[in-house]
Amino acid sequence: MNMARSFSNWRKYRQTVNELSRMNARELQDLGINRSEIKTVARAAVGF
Repeated sequence: MNMARSFSNWRKYRQTVNELSRMNARELQDLGINRSEIKTVARAAVGF
C-alpha cells in the first residue's frame, strides 16, 4: 500500500512539473511562480 501511494505521489509530482514547465513566463508570473520554483511548488502540491 505504501509503495502504491509513493508511486502515485511521484506521478502527480511529475505531472505537475511537466504542466508548469510547459507554461510560458507570463503564465507562470500570473500564478506567482518563478521558473526556478517549479520543482518546489510541485513538491508542496504533492506533499513531499
